Amino acid sequence: MNENAFWQLIEACSPSLPDPEGDELAAALTARLTSGPISDVVGFAEQLSWALYRLDRKEYGDGLSSDQFLYTRAAVVSAGREEFESVLRAPERWAEALLYVPDNAYKHLTGDEWDRSTRYSYESCSNTDGWTAA
Repeated sequence: MNENAFWQLIEACSPSLPDPEGDELAAALTARLTSGPISDVVGFAEQLSWALYRLDRKEYGDGLSSDQFLYTRAAVVSAGREEFESVLRAPERWAEALLYVPDNAYKHLTGDEWDRSTRYSYESCSNTDGWTAA
């Protein structure tokens, strides 16, 4: 899955009503991914980890706990490409459920747990370049 396909999937699955927890988006993404091949799940996980990694920067997360910062970054991704690309503020909503979409879709397709190992870690402070002094 390339970056454009990732953002198109986020947009296609975004609920029309507010989804402050991100649960409806996560359910729609999981349902969509479980109808396709495992390679789509892996591709989604890679694109998600890359997006979260790119947002892992001191100027966005300074003063937040690791979990708060991770969930805030997930909320930015959940808001779509435009919000992601223009991050100028830290949203006040949480979207933890987005983080589990690849795991849930993989388990549905295979019956097995997926010990996620993506190219980029989305854990807070893993992007060392984003946390160096400016």
